[in-house]
Amino acid sequence: MHAQGPPITGDKPIMLGAKRIVLKTLSEYRVMENGDYLHAPFMIHYLPTSSTLLGLHVPLIWSDSYDENNRSNGQGLSLGDIQLLGKYQFWRRDGMGKTLRFVAKTFNSIPTGKELNFPGIIQGKFQSFNGLVLGYESIKYGISNELGYNYIQDSEHDELRYKLGFGLPLKKPSYPVDQINLYFEYQSGWFVTLDDYYMLYAQGIQYAKGRVTVEASVQFPLIQELPEIEKRKFSVIFGTRFVI
Repeated sequence: MHAQGPPITGDKPIMLGAKRIVLKTLSEYRVMENGDYLHAPFMIHYLPTSSTLLGLHVPLIWSDSYDENNRSNGQGLSLGDIQLLGKYQFWRRDGMGKTLRFVAKTFNSIPTGKELNFPGIIQGKFQSFNGLVLGYESIKYGISNELGYNYIQDSEHDELRYKLGFGLPLKKPSYPVDQINLYFEYQSGWFVTLDDYYMLYAQGIQYAKGRVTVEASVQFPLIQELPEIEKRKFSVIFGTRFVI
């Protein structure tokens, strides 16, 4: 029995049992200096074993942007970059009411969307993120870490990325699951070639009841050493999860 559901903006090394299917959505409405964007993916995750996970993400992108002269580029809805996820849990240590686990992760984007440069929204180029996820969870709190490198084909936006999250359950563990969790999550990225850097903070809340989870978070920048067109004001993130 685990106290927290998965982090909202980060990842988690703790997996469900074998032969499980998880249906998810996790949409981000991002307000940037040059317009507003909505990234709304439908995700399906399948666990062949209790230590492996395969995932398919199919996003829709809505945009309302304008150029540097404040002229509208128009509104539009389109298919984003389809993404393939793979995870393998290669180490775990369990104790009474606590667990520590290590996972290798690969997350690859297929360029099915428009060729635009908005990291995390749409870029229209092949991408491959490879990294490690380390997570600790007890009945009192959870900590998640993710470190990896994102390669983008024919781009100067290759990124070294790190995420750190803290989960705090507000109710005692129970079965069936009935839990409210608070999440305090950080994300930082360094674009190696450009020497650009950013750091974000997200405050979120999550409610898990049985097989269903609903969650929401507000994310805003702490540091943005980026070109003006790539700077964001804030994001609203919301999603659901259903375990089959």
